[in-house]
Amino acid sequence: MKNLAQLGNELYSGRTSIPFIAKRKVWYAIALSVIAIALILLGTVGLNPGIDFKGGTEVTVTGIESLSEAPANAVVTAQGLPASTAVTTTGASSVRVQTAELTSDQSDALRTALAEAYNVETTNVSATTIGPTWSSDVTSKALRGLILFFLLVGALIWAYFRTWKMAVAALLALCHDILVTVGVYAATGFEVTPATIIGVLTILGYSLYDTVVVFDKIRENTDAWQAQTRSTYPELANLAVNQTFVRSVNTSVVGVLPVASLLVVGAFILGAGTLRDIALTLFIGMIAGTLSSVFLATPLLVDMRRREKAVVEHTQKVTAARAQRLAEAGDDPQAVASLAAAPAASPLIPGHHLGVAAQPKRKKKRS
Repeated sequence: MKNLAQLGNELYSGRTSIPFIAKRKVWYAIALSVIAIALILLGTVGLNPGIDFKGGTEVTVTGIESLSEAPANAVVTAQGLPASTAVTTTGASSVRVQTAELTSDQSDALRTALAEAYNVETTNVSATTIGPTWSSDVTSKALRGLILFFLLVGALIWAYFRTWKMAVAALLALCHDILVTVGVYAATGFEVTPATIIGVLTILGYSLYDTVVVFDKIRENTDAWQAQTRSTYPELANLAVNQTFVRSVNTSVVGVLPVASLLVVGAFILGAGTLRDIALTLFIGMIAGTLSSVFLATPLLVDMRRREKAVVEHTQKVTAARAQRLAEAGDDPQAVASLAAAPAASPLIPGHHLGVAAQPKRKKKRS
């Protein structure tokens, strides 16, 4: 069985090739199915916006010796608070109650009842009210931040690669990452907080970085691609994804493992809401971002370019050249086998980065 290093070398040289471009319809079908499920969950279950987005009153009890949600739930029932009221533990000695916006008298009554229920001083119970103006302002700023991010990213990729099609392909892959993250949040019922937005922007940057690496390899492989008749543009693009595949997997594993640890610690051990929100977003987004950069971004780019006149004409030239080479081989079985075994795409100067040529040159001693 090949180890990862051997597989990486074979993928880079073209001796082994995963058909990312040829199987693109399969990847599209899977991505569209996941997006459809996310949209259905968003329309039926919906998101669970935190108090910063919907407004309301938050009461926090600290310094609790025996951490339990039961006393708070009993107080919520006795006070006749709405069914949407949420009781959660935060940290090792705190309980948080989030409910609809309360008046000053209702907030004081809730604070007193919670202090008695947990046998703590009223000074250990704090109440914060967030009005509709504040929550709407947070929502609008979050949306504004996402839109601004997309505009700047699209302009940057367009300027860097000198083609708007790479920018569109990258942004479509980012949209996939957002929808997958939103779908998981709708399915799990986790609160959407400002920390979630921070996490989304972080994973978009991570996904974008991975996509730009692949696109940069495509640009390298397709430099003067019309001057050769060995490989078509889609085949050279597929080679680029194969060459960066192992790197993408390694980077994702290294990034996801500490985030998974943070998610476990934040959600199940410390009960820290901010840690949990950021970690869940990063965990989902890193996985989705890696998959989209490998399975979606490049296939989308190829589909947008495959009808260009230059690409069509070059593909015809490559097909004709291959037919001519096969005809020249004639009935020679070794020549035919050699042509069949040759990779569809490989680095134009195979191995130029290896061996003696890559070693530093010693200066000749003067006699």
